Amino acid sequence: MTTEFTTITDQLRFPEGPVSLPGGDLLVVEIAGRALTRVRRDGRVEVVAELEGGPNGAALGPDGWVYVCNSGGWRYERRGDLTWPIGTDECTGWIERVHLGSGRVERLYDRCGDVVLRSPNDLVFDEYGGFWFTDLGKRGDRKIDWSSVYYAAADGSGIREVVHPIITPNGCGLSPDGQVLYVAETFTGRLWAFDVLEPGVLSPGESFAPHRGRLVAGVDGYRLFDSLAVHATGLVCVATLFTSGITVCRPEGGELRFVPLPDVYTTNVCFDVDGRDAAYITQSSTGRLIEIPASVLVEDPS
Repeated sequence: MTTEFTTITDQLRFPEGPVSLPGGDLLVVEIAGRALTRVRRDGRVEVVAELEGGPNGAALGPDGWVYVCNSGGWRYERRGDLTWPIGTDECTGWIERVHLGSGRVERLYDRCGDVVLRSPNDLVFDEYGGFWFTDLGKRGDRKIDWSSVYYAAADGSGIREVVHPIITPNGCGLSPDGQVLYVAETFTGRLWAFDVLEPGVLSPGESFAPHRGRLVAGVDGYRLFDSLAVHATGLVCVATLFTSGITVCRPEGGELRFVPLPDVYTTNVCFDVDGRDAAYITQSSTGRLIEIPASVLVEDPS
């Protein structure tokens, strides 16, 4: 049984990275469509900018530009009415930004020192105007990358590696007070936390994990973690693949609830920026952007 939802549009090409804008419009990236797209409240869809590679995650920066994690591209096939990712392109990825008014695109980062970015995936800005982002890495038939999490300046002036090694880091988000960075690992179905000491600096941690992160939640069954959003309550809402829906995790540790949704590629979630009781979720294989009440995810079960 799945959760009731409202479809805003079903005309997208493997959407991801939803961003709620003041006034009610939304932005998404279309990975298969290679575009940053505006979705109006009435479902109208308008391409803001055509992008190369595979735009995978987006966030509105403090300067009004939209910052995009570009994976370099994925390969897709059609399975009936569904769009299905079947592997990553060999092209390595980058971080870019898009001017909402003109659609102008600027590439900011494609490496960190001597380390080439492999497949940037998701990003989140802090209160100081910098951003954290994950690099999912590439995988082949017989190998998979040990990858990283980075911190970068919005003006392109600096980037540093802050977490390594980590396997398939995907969604990332900050606690409401900005003192904890959450990172979801896709293939392990685990949510990790890292204490933030200052912009771009994390506590070394004391766990036995190779990256020294603190385990917040690990899930049973075939549930793979994708992108995430942190609600104002502190609850961490992780888009979940295959056993699909949103996994809601407590910041102190453990799973609070699982909210099922029909698309096996439930890839990302964001909350309404104007404070409406709304969560917007990308249902990627069916090309849908949907809305459910945010309270379904974060209400107190007591």
